[in-house]
Formats: sequence, C-alpha cells, structure tokens
Amino acid sequence: MVKLHRLTMNFRFLAFCLYLFISVTFLLLSCNQKKSTAMDSPDIDTAAIRRGQVIFSQQCGACHNFRQDGIGPQLGGLLTAVSGDWIKSFIKNPRLIIESGDERAHLLFEKYKTVMPSFESLSDEELNSIVAFLGTKDAPDPKRTKFDPNALTNPIPDSITQSGLTLGLELLATIPPSSSEGQLTRICKLDFRPDTKELYVVDLRGKLYMLDKNEPKLYLDMLKEKPKFIHKPGLATGFGSFAFHPEFKSNGLLYTTHVEGPGSGKADFSYNDSIKVTLQWVLSEWKTANPNGFPFEGKSRELFRVNMVGSFHGVQEITFNPLAKPGDEDYGLLYIGIGDGASVELGYPWLVRSEDKIWGSIIRIDPAGRNSLNGNYGIPPANPFSKSKNPNTVRELYAWGFRNPHRITWTKKGQMLASNIGHHNIESLYLILPGHDYGWPIREGTFVMKADENMSNIFPLPSDDSTYHITYPVAQYDHDEGNAISGGFEYWGKTLPELQGKCIFGDIVRGRIFCVEISDLKLGSQATIKEMKVSINGRITTLVDLCGAQKVDMRFGRDHEGELYVLTKPDGKVYRVVSAGTGV
Repeated sequence: MVKLHRLTMNFRFLAFCLYLFISVTFLLLSCNQKKSTAMDSPDIDTAAIRRGQVIFSQQCGACHNFRQDGIGPQLGGLLTAVSGDWIKSFIKNPRLIIESGDERAHLLFEKYKTVMPSFESLSDEELNSIVAFLGTKDAPDPKRTKFDPNALTNPIPDSITQSGLTLGLELLATIPPSSSEGQLTRICKLDFRPDTKELYVVDLRGKLYMLDKNEPKLYLDMLKEKPKFIHKPGLATGFGSFAFHPEFKSNGLLYTTHVEGPGSGKADFSYNDSIKVTLQWVLSEWKTANPNGFPFEGKSRELFRVNMVGSFHGVQEITFNPLAKPGDEDYGLLYIGIGDGASVELGYPWLVRSEDKIWGSIIRIDPAGRNSLNGNYGIPPANPFSKSKNPNTVRELYAWGFRNPHRITWTKKGQMLASNIGHHNIESLYLILPGHDYGWPIREGTFVMKADENMSNIFPLPSDDSTYHITYPVAQYDHDEGNAISGGFEYWGKTLPELQGKCIFGDIVRGRIFCVEISDLKLGSQATIKEMKVSINGRITTLVDLCGAQKVDMRFGRDHEGELYVLTKPDGKVYRVVSAGTGV
C-alpha cells in the first residue's frame, strides 16, 4: 500500500464525512429506510442534540450538509446504516480503523486516498452529542446521492507529469502560533506594501504581521479592532484578505475582509429571509494618519457587507492591479473575489450565475467613489454591467459564474488570471475577461454539472454548448491529482531564469506545486500542467514531510521583485523559492 502519510490530508472531520458517503451509498443500495436508532434511544435528550448541532456547525458544517454532497458527503440518514459506536471509534482513531482492515474504512481510503488525524481530544460527551444530532437528520432525496451511469468516473485520464525542475526552498520566517489545537496557524496570504516593499502575512484567526528582517511583528489585530469578528465556523473564515492602496504612502489606506456572525450588521447583499444566514463577510477601508507608524493606528469604515448561506467560499481575495499606473482606467480600483457561500451545495443554485446576484463572482469597485447603492464606494464606469437598464443588476460585477475565485493575479502582458476551487472533480485556472460567464453551477471546468441532482456526477459538454456562451479554463486538473487549487502567479523575478515565462500554482491540500507556460494560456484550450519537485538544504522532500501535517494547506505569495514564496498553515512556515534547476 502507498504510504498513508503521502496520500492524506488534515481536513477536520473529512474522513468522518467520507465514511458517511460510503455508508449512505450502502444504505441506498439496501433500501433500508428504518428510522434513526439514535432518535429511538431513551438516552438521547434534546440538550445533547443541541450540543451536537453546535459542534457540528463548528467542526463539520464547512464540509457537510444533509442535502447534497459538498467538500464532504451529505450526512442525512447516516444512523440508519451505521452504528454510533463505529462513528465514534472512527473519529477517535481513523488510521487504526483503516489499518485494521475494516471494509468501509478501506473503501473510503481507496476512493479518496485520504485519512483524517485522530481526534482523541474529543470527549465522550461531545462524540455522543454529534451522534445524537446526526440521528435527527433523514436521508435526502435519492436523486441527490444516486450515481448516474452516464457520468464520467475519470474526467481527465492523463496524469500530470514531472517538469524536470526542482524548486529550492529556504525558510524565511515562522509565524507565531495562533492556536494550541490543530493547525498552529491559519496563514493564508503574503503580499507587500507598495512603497516600502515590506512583506506582510495574514492569519485567518485575526492577525496581520509585518516581516521585519524576517521576524513577524503584529501590525493589525482584527480581534481587538472588530468586537464582532469571528474565525469560526468553517474553512477560510476569519481575517480573509488585505490589500494596501497603491498610494498608501500618501493616503494611508488599507483594505481588509473579515467575518462576523449572522445579523451583526445590515447586509448590502442579501437574499430571501427564509434562507439561513450562517455568517457575514465585511469589506473595510482603514485609514491611518501615519503610514509609517507601527503598529497600525487608524479608523475603519465599512464598504459593504454580504450575507452567506454557508461558512465556506467567502470573500478570500482582494487586490489591486499591480500593473496599473496613475491615469490608467484600472488604477486604484479594487478587485474582489466572492465565493458562492456554499449556496449551490445547500440547495440555492439560483443565487449564483446571475447578473442580479453577487455570489460566485469577481467584482470591481472604486473605493474613492460614492455612486454605489449604499453610497460607500464607486462603480467604475467601465464595468461591464455599469450601464445596465435592469434596476436589479449588480453593477459591481466584473466576471461571474465561479464557485470560489480563490486568487486573482496578472501576467506581465496584462492578462488577468483567477484560480477557482472546484467541487468534487475539477480545479481550474481561468483567463478573466470583463462580462464573461465562467459557468458555475452548470459547469465544473469543461464538464457539465447538474446542481439539482448529485453534484458529484459530471458529464461531457453537449453538442449545443456554444449557445451557453461560457468561458472555459485555460488549465485544469481533476481530483486524481489534487483537491483544491491555489495560486496562479507568473514568475516576475530575475534570479531564477528557469521560471521565466511560467505560471506557478499548486494544490492546497496535497502540497503539490505545478506550472504551465504562460504562452500556452489561451481561450478555447487547456495548457499542459507539469509538476515541480521541492528541496530544502539540498535534499529533495515534500511539503507534507516539511510541515508534518496530513493536509499541507499551502499558499503562494510574490514580492515586489517578482520572487515567489510558499506558505504552509499547519506549522506557520514561510519559505522563499531560491533556486529552480534540474538538480538539487
């Protein structure tokens, strides 16, 4: 068997939910429709169910629901197929269950090549509460879990091959731990201040650090500045992103996104009040009178607030076009990637891929303007929908039809790129053009997906596909190769000629680093993806081994000289790419 530690990822309760997928499949095959054993038990009370619901929301809700497979499988009807004791044992030590030869656990591992770490810290009461809550959820409509025999089981048969290049990494900094449990940090973005060129790193748990001679120093503490700030539940919730204004030296303006609880403020972008609001994402502008002061001292004003159905796929990217100069149309305009908020997986696909909805889009605003509906920012006149005659049009829209436009960057030639984290099958890199539709949720990459059925099923494009006017990825890979795309930086530096002309990205979960040739990024085709190895101190290694975690949670960054950086959340490490050659 392939070594487990090279195939696993540290995804909170992921193996738990993966097991559930197999279990529910067995349930449907056997047509077992009996009522939940948990609900029949006199030992289960309503207080336990409420506790379980809270734990589920905090630990599992980002990956699972009870209606449709998401990051992990839906969990409705679980206890009609498996025992609570089995679930609790698996959570306690999944590796032990897998290696014991347990049939269901083995099927999970063979299907997903993943296993979660042990959660021995959970008390018996907590485990019993989770089981009690799961027992209240019935199996969903079978059409949402049924495998379609016409679906593609291996959408991209070709494997990613080696490029022949090895990236040499050098440890630059270690970010202070923000938790004593699980991942030590949740660092997610590295960027630089435009005037001083200093590097900054944000931790989702609320801290923005400046690297002063490679030593992290706390610059902005969201926990102190925003009393309603939260970083739970869910993946990528918290202090999501930051961007210094190109003229920060003179105007002292900094932009951030962060999460607050439902109802913390009046949402500027909302939906029918019959749909649950799990949290709110907030875009803020901060102003300091002393740009050179440290730490940051200033006031913030809210630009807008967005309600989210689920706790993942939020507002994880804000950025300015680094190529824009004063006088250019794009100068000083802020680009914002807004995920679908899990709305599709939770049963509300109509919230996405619509000119009158903001979810699942890339928007562009003018922070200095005031012609938005709430009067807090401007709508650039060159935005593709700015002159729409439809009063419901979201004039902020720049491009739409994304699940999670995770990172936005530009090539030297001015091409805008966005990496889009997929659902169950495809990870994509896109060329972004104003007004274009990128297909989600009727498409995942270059494949058809049906949001009202089992979303894990995907199909070839139809013969009349051109009538849909969808813009497809310029590079993509399937989940044989990885689980979640990140990055998309063209190498702009001068010290590594081997990387010239290449776009570097990778897989968040498995920590694999990929590249494509910029010249191959063309609409209507998909560039060939190659993998690059990594080394440190002259030794070939993997990021799994370096960070010592089953889920690497990798991110990329780029400095003012165009050099590249690699971040790993579990250990808070920031590496600089210092070499790229065919040797070590």
